[in-house]
Amino acid sequence: MADERLDAQKSFFGEIYLSVEQETRGRGKHLLIQSINKESELELTLPPFLENLDVDGILILSHLSTAYTNAVIATGIPTVLIDHHHPAIHIDCILTNNRFSAYEAVQHLFELGHRNIGFMGNISFSPSYYERLDGFQLALRDLGLDVNPDWIVTDALEQSEYMMQTMKAIRTQPTAWFCVNDGLGFLANSTLHQLGFQVPDDVSVCSFDNGQLSRLATPTTTTMSVDLNLFGRKAVEQFFWRMEHKVEPFMELLLPTKLIARESTAAPRS
Repeated sequence: MADERLDAQKSFFGEIYLSVEQETRGRGKHLLIQSINKESELELTLPPFLENLDVDGILILSHLSTAYTNAVIATGIPTVLIDHHHPAIHIDCILTNNRFSAYEAVQHLFELGHRNIGFMGNISFSPSYYERLDGFQLALRDLGLDVNPDWIVTDALEQSEYMMQTMKAIRTQPTAWFCVNDGLGFLANSTLHQLGFQVPDDVSVCSFDNGQLSRLATPTTTTMSVDLNLFGRKAVEQFFWRMEHKVEPFMELLLPTKLIARESTAAPRS
């Protein structure tokens, strides 16, 4: 099951889905995909195959509402949640190690010589993005760097107009930005260029996910790479384990990332 509104992340979730499909088929099972629209989500309308208990288990891909996810769980069908979690959701979750990955991104910028680093993300969209802010702040603290409130953007939208207005309002740019996903990294990169800054000569940009946008950007974007095939494999592995261990405590599995250093990060100018 997936939220059909995630247009900006189709590539990210599409790759996870392909991995899930391959793993499921390899285990002799049939995978049925069901998108959930906004109306069904608000009205807590479940697909007929769930109401009729016609499936052995459920994989939920990302950011359905907590209420809807809990309505799915209430069917009693074994369920695993992929790339999302919440304190009010009590099922197995496969997640990125967001805090430590964001920490590593900031450490990379610090090692290049950056001491003025900004954060760009929308922490209300997902606990994952809030965790990346947490890792960002932990890194600043451990590295002895000050937090400048002007450089902490926590309501960022993946829209060109929003990014332009936000960047224009910042009187003095940090020497580097950490963005919580490649979409924001791409927009930050292009907006800085429009405002007359050179990336990375004037401002470095580091993002997250290692999706298509990080490779298409000019310059290409340094990013924290998420192993999407591993996401799919671990989700299916946990799903089949859960079907046979229904009374075992629920767990969260944190998957590591890998820093991919590209052209968008460099030492700051003296």
